[in-house]
Amino acid sequence: MVAALAALLFRDAMEPTSTPGTDSARKAAEAADNEFTTMSGKPIKARYGPEDLTGDADVKIGEPGQYPFTRGPYESMYRGRNWTMRQFAGFGTVEETNERFHYLLDHGQTGLSTAFDMPTLMGYDSDHPRSLGEVGREGVAVDSIDDMEILFQGIPLGEVSTSMTINAPAAILLAFYVLVGEKQGVASEKLAGTIQTDILKEYIAQKEWCFPVEPAMRLVTDMVEYCTDHMPRWHPISISGYHIREAGATAAQELAFTLKDGFTYVERAIERGIDVDAFAPRLSFFFNAHIDFFEEIAKYRAARRIWARELKETYGAKKPESMRLRFHTQTAGVSLTAQQPLNNIVRTAIEALAGVLGGTQSLHTNSFDEALALPTEEAVRVALRTQQIIADETGVTNTPDPLGGSYFVESLTDELEADAYDYFRRIDDLGGMVEAVRQNFPQREIGEAAFDFQRRVDDGEFTIVGVNRYQTEEEEVPLLHIDPALETKQVERLAATRAKRDSSQVESALAALKEAAAGDANLMYPILDAARVHTTEGEMIEAMQEVFGTYTETPVF
Repeated sequence: MVAALAALLFRDAMEPTSTPGTDSARKAAEAADNEFTTMSGKPIKARYGPEDLTGDADVKIGEPGQYPFTRGPYESMYRGRNWTMRQFAGFGTVEETNERFHYLLDHGQTGLSTAFDMPTLMGYDSDHPRSLGEVGREGVAVDSIDDMEILFQGIPLGEVSTSMTINAPAAILLAFYVLVGEKQGVASEKLAGTIQTDILKEYIAQKEWCFPVEPAMRLVTDMVEYCTDHMPRWHPISISGYHIREAGATAAQELAFTLKDGFTYVERAIERGIDVDAFAPRLSFFFNAHIDFFEEIAKYRAARRIWARELKETYGAKKPESMRLRFHTQTAGVSLTAQQPLNNIVRTAIEALAGVLGGTQSLHTNSFDEALALPTEEAVRVALRTQQIIADETGVTNTPDPLGGSYFVESLTDELEADAYDYFRRIDDLGGMVEAVRQNFPQREIGEAAFDFQRRVDDGEFTIVGVNRYQTEEEEVPLLHIDPALETKQVERLAATRAKRDSSQVESALAALKEAAAGDANLMYPILDAARVHTTEGEMIEAMQEVFGTYTETPVF
């Protein structure tokens, strides 16, 4: 029986299922003298050597922990301590997500990463008409400080690092978190973590906004200023290439658009009068770890080098901490397949390894069932164990940047760096990143890249195992289902919050927030005041929209 099964598996491996277009694409590739490319379409030579290194390689590559930080932000890297292991968690009610947080911490996770549902991300309360059917579906619903308090119940905020993935309403969720810390006796100065706040990325790729671009940028700068003054352990922006890549961008586009977003935030803070060395050390990045192993590693190395050079030479940073790019990595959700979902464990492991060899400071590994539904506990545990196996069994943590000096990796790093600077020039010619976003330049570039990649998949030029090659009959996978009754429960909790609060205090707080929005005061302070009297997220967003207006995207074709 075993021998027969082995023979069957060998036959399946040697005789892949034929797909229309695959044979012709293979013949075309052979006719093109076996031309190889990266996933992004960048040509790959048959061999690489010293002649492929440009400029002064010793200076550009450097040493780990030293400018320009190509080989890593810290001298010892993982010999000192491992990256922070985070698993994205959030679904249904705050009680359920709190339970998942405790589960993850009990199984060795070293930091929390919070996913919010779509209404929360868009600035709607759970009882808003547009929230119907979406409450708790792809993240946790948080309407007020009451929800945030339950979300972190039993979790000492002074001892954990928390990441919150939210952008347009980020200031409000940060206010909720600060006040929960106060209730636990933890001052804002002692809170550690990151909130995404990358609003430019929203207009480019993820499309979750509340206000027009300029007032949204003002709110981001208000948060940077507040955290600079009051939250020295908090990262007020996680400049995110992840969603740009998920929208279909190439590695070079993710690198270029993300860094240019970051430079734009730096410029706004400097214009506000904040010293670059006072805030830049707490800016962090969030990159995608896609499936093209070496291209991803080169992307991270190029990002560090570009950031260090520009912060030093363009923005006048003096502290090494300001030039030291630190980043969180998440494996590529878009690479996961609904077909043969167990294969996603392998994809995630390879992508996670690329993040580690690229020098990440924290890592989220996707669960194998996420192309089908929110992850089950078993899938989350396997994803976390993937990180632990990389850290404790593979030996890749024994020396910093083990691929440093590889002719191939260094050449790819140089090429991606050059591609990024080409995009910088094109964006500057349009008047900067804000204007480029208004003109839909990055949106068009990403759309074209996504179209081209899908064409290559459809034509069989790029193989996705189980999708356009090696197909099999599908097997049932246990999935996590969200009880529709949870939405009713959340709406009832919101009604109870409104019933017990002092309405006159809420009205006064909202009036003060609108007055501040109409002027030039830092909005974090009136937002904190409003949150303290149990004003909801949606109420605060609507108050600011009365002053700022709303945003409608110009369609891109």
